Amino acid sequence: MLLLVVIVLTVVAYLPAGSLAAAVPPAHYGESSMSWLRTSGGQIVDGSGRKVLLRGFNDAALVSYPNNPPPPLDEMDATLMQHTGVDVVRLGIDWSQLEPERGHINQVYLDRVAEAVSMMNRHGLYVILDMHFRLGWSPRFGYSGAPGWATIGVPNWNPLHESWSPALSPAAFTSDTYFWLSSDWKKDFYLTWQAVAARFKDNAGLAGYDIFNEAHPLPIPPRIFEKFYLFPMFKEAIEAIGRIDSNHLFFIEGILLLTMNTAVVHLKAPNLVYGTHVYEGSLVPPHWDGDPTFLRSRFQQRAKEAAEVPAPLWVGELGYDLGAPGATTYIDAALDEADDLGIGWAWWQWRESRWWGMVDRGGQLVNRDVLRHLARPYVIAAPAGVHPGRGDGVRGALTIRVDAGHADQPIVIGWSALTLTAPVASGTCLASSQWDATAGRLTLQVDSGKGCQVTLHAG
Repeated sequence: MLLLVVIVLTVVAYLPAGSLAAAVPPAHYGESSMSWLRTSGGQIVDGSGRKVLLRGFNDAALVSYPNNPPPPLDEMDATLMQHTGVDVVRLGIDWSQLEPERGHINQVYLDRVAEAVSMMNRHGLYVILDMHFRLGWSPRFGYSGAPGWATIGVPNWNPLHESWSPALSPAAFTSDTYFWLSSDWKKDFYLTWQAVAARFKDNAGLAGYDIFNEAHPLPIPPRIFEKFYLFPMFKEAIEAIGRIDSNHLFFIEGILLLTMNTAVVHLKAPNLVYGTHVYEGSLVPPHWDGDPTFLRSRFQQRAKEAAEVPAPLWVGELGYDLGAPGATTYIDAALDEADDLGIGWAWWQWRESRWWGMVDRGGQLVNRDVLRHLARPYVIAAPAGVHPGRGDGVRGALTIRVDAGHADQPIVIGWSALTLTAPVASGTCLASSQWDATAGRLTLQVDSGKGCQVTLHAG
């Protein structure tokens, strides 16, 4: 009988995934100082149709970690990030704090979220709101995620001391599984997202909603989990949010289970982004040895999954222990892959400690040398016909190929005023350049109907 069950599950797991479609009303964009973002042609684009790369940092200031409360996020953090030339912050938020009592939204906490978003927007930074679940399911068990009422009262016993082991706690394991198998708590989860969407539906500085952070399948078999639980949940959540707010991007993620691939279900929805994570070589073995071959294969796999959705690829988390050997070579290799694929990312994270952040808990910039590698020059926004190469944040360099048939729109470059001297631009088709050190932005205008190679270097 057990063998029969295994055979049936295997057959079901490897049957074609099928497809889903989320019904979302048309967007209604209002006037805004920041450009509304949407997707088109497999890319994130702005209101002018230019391709936009969202690159920046994660921050967990608003997330509940009862055993290790996160440091705050303040105006100085926003100023420093702006000076590095990045354009996005992926900001973790908590279901547990949004709906601490079932059926009642905590408006005070939502005000804190809105204040953080407003602060980032004042510094020209987009925000992606990440409903942050961490292995362990709920602050009731010591980790971020679900409110205490959305837990099952079984022993919270952690059998191991590895960073991923909280997921093995019977309390977390059982509660997490119940969420996926039942519609009970999901209804509240969707209503909570609707409350968030109602607050931000008219804010163009909010890039979008990252619906569920790092779902893992067990004990539901992988592939079955994605087909029958994960992607259907994404569809329902997008429809629920879309009834309130259809103006923003919807970020969905693959599973997080070692190096296992995600069984993607074709999902038709407007403004959809595949915001998966990459930790292979870092938190996920095999550990980094300086050879980029395996890391490259994982980026390529994520790109394949994004194409299957189909949606633009965006890496919502990647990170490395900055005190460990090989940290900067890992960063360089990962960002080379992102440059080659033409995708954005958010590093984990901005403010935490000298081992995992640029800024420590006390607000001191402690990893300027590492930041030079992360804050490499890149094209934030560009029209069709503009092709950037790999940026170099250590020496300060970027080469851009411009086709003669390029659209006649400005090219915006993120250039770190915090770690580099002012940029110098040259090229036979370059009409003008304007450097804004406060914003970490270089704006280029190229001659209409002309193509060339534009070279940027630190002056």
